[in-house]
Amino acid sequence: MKRMLSTIWIAGLLLAFAPSARAADKITIVTTLPDLADIASKIAGNAATVESLARGVEDPHGIPIKPSFIPRLNRADLLILMGLEYEHSWLPALIDEARNPRIRKGAAGYIDCSVKVTPKEVPGTLSRSEGDLHPSGNPHYNLDPEGGRAIAGAIFDSLARNYPTLKTQFEANLKAFLVQLDAKTREWEALSRPLKGLKLVSYHRDIVYFADRYGMEIVGEIELKPGIEPTAGHLIDLVGRMKAQGVKVVIREPHFSEKVPNQIAAQAGAQVVKLPIMVGGTPEVKTYFDLIEYNLRAMLKAAQAAGVAGKG
Repeated sequence: MKRMLSTIWIAGLLLAFAPSARAADKITIVTTLPDLADIASKIAGNAATVESLARGVEDPHGIPIKPSFIPRLNRADLLILMGLEYEHSWLPALIDEARNPRIRKGAAGYIDCSVKVTPKEVPGTLSRSEGDLHPSGNPHYNLDPEGGRAIAGAIFDSLARNYPTLKTQFEANLKAFLVQLDAKTREWEALSRPLKGLKLVSYHRDIVYFADRYGMEIVGEIELKPGIEPTAGHLIDLVGRMKAQGVKVVIREPHFSEKVPNQIAAQAGAQVVKLPIMVGGTPEVKTYFDLIEYNLRAMLKAAQAAGVAGKG
């Protein structure tokens, strides 16, 4: 990994000396995920340029490293991340190679949004036999609108702390974001009522915050354990549980193959629904608000097609 990153660093240096789009008077913000970039752009407004390293269709736990990442991180004033070990497999080594003291862990420009979150599923014990567990809890809190509120709060705090002369501007932007979020949250609560009590299966354990927020029940995952692909025996057992409990919806995240979800859905008489877990995960999802809205409407459509909407 270090040798590969060193090669990337050399390639990245060439890009670093290319003409830069950075405006000298603007804050340069780099985020790990597109959700963070969308919210950061709303809070920072015209005071910053914001870009995400990851794209919405990628696996957020294993983002492919590109040569352009190094100079982007090297120039960043702020680095905003999800935390809770979400980016643990790819971000720390990149930070080391970027050689930017402003964004190292513990520095003023290192912004971990999970500080505002009460995480779910914090493991009592850690063992490799249990798969790729996150020691600080499930990191997919962005799929709950309250997670979006926490992200906005953490970003505002960091901007106000680092750029106090612009605090009033950031406060106004935060207020506008939260007013819109509050209005959308009320709409989403009403929209989601037919989903309460809906039983579902997902590929990975990344729908927990979304399901809990809207009263859905996760019966199981296609993965044998987090990060471990299923065995034939596991799938047989999962289909049996789906039939026994009347599970009619299977969630497939965009970065997973459709083969197994389609297979078990056919065996259990269920509908497959593809849910993005980040902004950009499907072309229709361009903003954070789009993400929640799209996922709710996709779930409703699948539940109605399966004949189980409104049974909660």
